[in-house]
Amino acid sequence: MTADRSGPAFSVQDIPFSTHGSWFGISPVLAEKTRAEDLHLVSHQNGMHAVLSLVPLDAATGERAETLVEATPALLSWTGPAGRVDLAYETPDTVRLRGAGAPLRISAAARTLTPFSGTYFYREAAADAYVFTSYETGRRYRITLLSGTVSEVFGSQALGSADRGVTVAAGADGGWEIALEELDTARPPYASSAAFGKVVEATRNAFADFVDSVAPWRSSTTPAAELAAYVLWSATVRPAGLVTRPGVLMSKHWMDKVWSWDHCFNALALASGCPELARDQFQLPFDHQDDSGALPDSVTHSEVLRNFVKPPIHGWAFGHLRRRLPTPLERAELTGTYDRLERWTEFWLTARRAPGAALPHYQHGNDSGWDNATTFDPERVVVTADLAAFLTLQLHELADLAAYLERPDDARRWTRAAEETQRAMLDQLWTGDRFVTRGVDSGDTWSTSSLLDLMPIVLGEHLPREISGVLAERIEAHLTPYGLATELPTSPHYLPDGYWRGPIWAPATILVEDGLRRGGHHRLADEISTRFRALCENHGFAENFDALAGTGLRDRAYTWTAAAYLLLAEAHAQRDGR
Repeated sequence: MTADRSGPAFSVQDIPFSTHGSWFGISPVLAEKTRAEDLHLVSHQNGMHAVLSLVPLDAATGERAETLVEATPALLSWTGPAGRVDLAYETPDTVRLRGAGAPLRISAAARTLTPFSGTYFYREAAADAYVFTSYETGRRYRITLLSGTVSEVFGSQALGSADRGVTVAAGADGGWEIALEELDTARPPYASSAAFGKVVEATRNAFADFVDSVAPWRSSTTPAAELAAYVLWSATVRPAGLVTRPGVLMSKHWMDKVWSWDHCFNALALASGCPELARDQFQLPFDHQDDSGALPDSVTHSEVLRNFVKPPIHGWAFGHLRRRLPTPLERAELTGTYDRLERWTEFWLTARRAPGAALPHYQHGNDSGWDNATTFDPERVVVTADLAAFLTLQLHELADLAAYLERPDDARRWTRAAEETQRAMLDQLWTGDRFVTRGVDSGDTWSTSSLLDLMPIVLGEHLPREISGVLAERIEAHLTPYGLATELPTSPHYLPDGYWRGPIWAPATILVEDGLRRGGHHRLADEISTRFRALCENHGFAENFDALAGTGLRDRAYTWTAAAYLLLAEAHAQRDGR
């Protein structure tokens, strides 16, 4: 498909304007449930922090100008009767801004400076520039005037509470231009390397090349593919801090981390078109695997959290990844991944199995990724069928890898462990018409109306046909016009914005659709795919969605949702003969 290389238009109210590799974006979203009237430079180093506000002004009055904000992947523009301001990324840490008619006020988002917080502002004589230095991000933000004038400087060297910043305005030619850099301590004075139009063109082409790699199959029947690609492309950051590789954050809003199951879906969506980036996504949490073999709960620029883990879907994911990569992995990489998967599996078989127990347990809903699902209402330390199913698939993948790596004894050992785990799951948790959950301390069992109870469908071809059929029938009851509700809408516990107690989520959709398809339930798998794709095409790539209204909820620029759309759209295109 030949696309308009300018890319899709989008609203910065939903999706931040950023670029591949950058640690900052331009957005009105300053924190969860916090939006500003104006756009801000928001950095994700040391957490999410609004650093600078960017406010176009009316040249006649000096007051804030009313503008329309428009964005495509390469260009962000404010336009209005007072004039126009454009912004484009020259590099991941530098944006260029230019104006015609409208001055721009750039000021520190935080008015108060203390010895431990806020933003200090001063003129840097050595670089002939103005610098904001932020306690929160630990970085500096340098403004260099390229044309026009600095019409106002306020709060330079001020302490305590003060407005701090500059206003840039037109020179004799009626326009102005600046460069704005995020840097560590110091660097040579900024020198322009290209005209503004060439900066825009370079970014436009870089994004278009990315889309052509990731979604060459796109057509009018997959209308959200380019925007999904932009969500992934723009949420990618370069290695820095504790992020050891190029990493796709879950969002450049407040969900600015890599969680240790979210990353699997991004890796799969990138595999065929950007294989190196895909492999980095899969491996990134494993770079922080601890001595017990556990993966961290999440990784971000300056923080690795270990208070919870995430479910062992990595064997399932790596099997799909191997099949989706355009060329086979080298033996050394397969060996390294085998070792990492082995240690992750042994964690569940040792640290998460009670003495004498055949099945592992979660310690909290957060360990499952389904934080507050009703499965965890009676107790939190529980043995669940979804965990047993994921572990069974991971054991099968280890057996496949061991056989490929010519370790026959290991292959037999893992195959036997997979069979024993699945057998224990069926013997202990299957009642004949449903799976139950068992409390580790109490020994009590219960079932719920959560879709989590039906996740053993991920076993696909490994499940006995009669059990697969029962699960498929129960899964269909969760299907609303928009997709799979995570709690039955008829349940007294259903909540429209209840996180895992009702809303539609991308990972559950992908895992269920894949398991159904591998188990032979193609009609239902097709219907789930169709409804979820339509949901994204109409309502974007939110963290989750109201199952009965379809509206996006929570973080509105979530990468695993975009990745899920790309995976389902690609598979649909292939089945459709493209």
